[in-house]
Amino acid sequence: MVRIQWPSGRRFAFSVFDDPDALTLEKGREVYALLTDLGFRTTKGTWPVRGPREPSDSGGTCDEQDYREWCLSLHEKGFEMGWHNATLHTSTRQETLEALDRFRDLFGSYPSSMANHFACDEAIYWDEHRTSGWRRMLYEALTRYRYRGRSQGHDQRSPLFWGDVCQQRIRYVRNFTFSQIDTLAACPVMPYHDPERPFVRAWFASSDGNRASRFVELLSEANQDALVESGGCCIVYTHFGHGFVENGKLLPKFVHLMERLAGLGGWYAPVASVLDHIQTQRGITTIDASLRSRLEQRWLLGKVLHGAS
Repeated sequence: MVRIQWPSGRRFAFSVFDDPDALTLEKGREVYALLTDLGFRTTKGTWPVRGPREPSDSGGTCDEQDYREWCLSLHEKGFEMGWHNATLHTSTRQETLEALDRFRDLFGSYPSSMANHFACDEAIYWDEHRTSGWRRMLYEALTRYRYRGRSQGHDQRSPLFWGDVCQQRIRYVRNFTFSQIDTLAACPVMPYHDPERPFVRAWFASSDGNRASRFVELLSEANQDALVESGGCCIVYTHFGHGFVENGKLLPKFVHLMERLAGLGGWYAPVASVLDHIQTQRGITTIDASLRSRLEQRWLLGKVLHGAS
């Protein structure tokens, strides 16, 4: 693959897709104030509505006025608002469509990027549907068949189907997560299209920082230096609601590492902006069976060795 040239001669690219699980307004303000002050503009996953059923966790939604106004203020400052399904529980097709319209009304357009929420059965090509052939059998064995049949957003026979709308309105969907900091080295074909999963226009990968302990391990000083050296791209998957704020204060190690990263000459941009930039230089790769197999094997090996999501 051709090495990507980043805007304005920046040395590497860095972004975050922050799933909103467990992210309260109190925690979120602390994290995003730091990111704002340091010049990072990343992607914050959102739930447009609270929903009528039992929530899966304690994260905030845009139905709460203070939380909604805070999300709007972040959007105005240049943070991207991402889609993390309609809400904190499974939604019907109609509920998903209404929530997408709510997102558009709040933020001015439909979401550019999304990540499936673990508790939503309308997830797109999730659980065992992330894999093919013998890799699917291995995935199901690794997960003890706990999730078989849950992911239905791409299934046209299901009342949860919304794949056609995903294809029309959302440009990028997150899939595989890897342990290395250079996401582009782990998945050099991203953004990519998979003909076997036609309701997603383009997929992207991420680097695993799903909670505070993994985030600081991923963003270690040595790993930061390696990212600079490679001139690559890191898109971190995380939950800023999981351990980044303790007793009202940011984790000191997180603060130190983000301050250091901010000084390394990177391009600190939202996920969709980074993927758009890569796409302008080499387009969207359409993967074949061989490439698909290699990606799935690399991801499954990471699950075995590191517990990657």
